[in-house]
Order: sequence, then structure tokens, then C-alpha cells
Amino acid sequence: MKIPKKTNRYCPYCNKTTEQKIKIVSSGNKRGALKRGGIMRAKLRGKGRGIGNKGKWGSKPAVTKFKMKTKTTKKAKLLYICLTCNKGKDRKAGIRASKMLQE
Repeated sequence: MKIPKKTNRYCPYCNKTTEQKIKIVSSGNKRGALKRGGIMRAKLRGKGRGIGNKGKWGSKPAVTKFKMKTKTTKKAKLLYICLTCNKGKDRKAGIRASKMLQE
């Protein structure tokens, strides 16, 4: 999916319609990734390294075709940045597409 680099939208800070730049933003860190007992936190502490049975952090069994994730694309978040006041706002969820390209 192709999105334009600039668009005209209403800016609540300028209180008028201005030209705004469109930027694709990432979703950020996974929620609860560093909670107590989380695998990511344990790996940072050095668990699941070295020789022998890794237990909880070892290799996992093969995923069956019924348990596979169905969604292959993500809804990209669009951030609009006003070119007059240079403030970003309105993280709008975009359309689900395999590729988000800017022209």
C-alpha cells in the first residue's frame, strides 16, 4: 500500500487546516515483556545459556498448522506532523496491508 508523504488535515494546535507530514510509527515494545517471570527478562539475566538442558528456555516443539498465526500483516500506525507548528498528533491505525510504502 502506498501512502502520500504529505496531506492537508486539521491541526488542533494551529486551529486550522494545514499541510501535514505522514510518518509510519512502530508499535514499540511488547507489553509485559520485562515483567517478573518473563522470558525476555530472564534472558537478560543470563538464563537459558550454556550447555545442558535449557528447560523453559530450550527449543520448543514444532508448531502444527492449526496453531499457526493467521494474520500475516499488521495495521501500520500513522503519525501526522504539522509543518507549521511541528507538532505530531493523531496516531491513526492504517489499513491492513502487506507493504506500507511512501511515495
